[in-house]
Amino acid sequence: MTLYRALTPLLFRLDGERAHRLTIAALKATPLPARAAPRLPLRVAGLDFPNPVGLAAGFDKDAEVPAEMLALGFGFVEVGTLTPLPQAGNPKPRLFRLAEDRAVINRMGFNNGGQAAAHARLARRGAGIVGVNIGANKDSADRIADYAKGAAAMKDVADYLTVNISSPNTPGLRALQDKGALDELLAAVMAAREAAGPPVFLKVAPDLESADVDDIAAVAIARGLDALIVSNTTIARPPLRSRYASEAGGLSGAPLKGPALDKLKAFRSATGGALPLIAAGGIESGADAYARIRAGASLVQLYSALVYEGPTLARRIVAELAALLRRDGFASVAEAVG
Repeated sequence: MTLYRALTPLLFRLDGERAHRLTIAALKATPLPARAAPRLPLRVAGLDFPNPVGLAAGFDKDAEVPAEMLALGFGFVEVGTLTPLPQAGNPKPRLFRLAEDRAVINRMGFNNGGQAAAHARLARRGAGIVGVNIGANKDSADRIADYAKGAAAMKDVADYLTVNISSPNTPGLRALQDKGALDELLAAVMAAREAAGPPVFLKVAPDLESADVDDIAAVAIARGLDALIVSNTTIARPPLRSRYASEAGGLSGAPLKGPALDKLKAFRSATGGALPLIAAGGIESGADAYARIRAGASLVQLYSALVYEGPTLARRIVAELAALLRRDGFASVAEAVG
């Protein structure tokens, strides 16, 4: 952590996307020694997680370093978003650090090398829970068909699949959260995944109205979805201090902490605990993770906090979370959920 803090001023002189690509390259060039993830076990959606702290989609878009990120202490890693065909994404610059706000704005646009290339890499991966986040190509004539293709293509290398319809950076994508479209989408994905396939999760936006929450919860339960991830980045703009505050795209990091927690509570109420929830958005400490678990999340995910806290963050959060559970007399994470 001390080394990361020393290097941060140098990294922050680089464009955010260039710094990220250098990070991925460094992880690939100097693989970390295999280390067991810190233990705080629980079972969710039929999967046994060593601990509830996961890496959110977006960090490892092309499934290049899942093993290396697991070695940093994450209980699970989600790669992607992966689309059926490769695509370049939106014009650069498209990734901005808001250091004064401990936040990030991105408008990446599902840039990735496509599912076939990632499939080949994932077929060679080792142990550990790796989820695959799937999306639709920007110029697709049938986006629901794209999600079905993704489920069929990646089901044999994914411990779970995440249907990402909540990114704000692909025009019209969030319309798939509407009740009728969502029902059709989940039916297609479930059919493509087949009965023996991996669990299916759905990632939702934090910018939903109350009626939307109720509709999504009802469709998710009716279609036998395995979990909801709450939530993706926001298009809202709370008061921010950074000079990049007016950039278009999805806002993540510390400013999303309150809205994401509120939306998690709303989905917990709407589902009545019938569906596992995974919390994302503004999580940067054991206390943040604990608050989400007490509010109904079984698992948590993070990404933006790594920019500011560095590679020891996952192990630190697990240790802090374990201490909070012991303090309050919980014998396991599962006992504290909700």
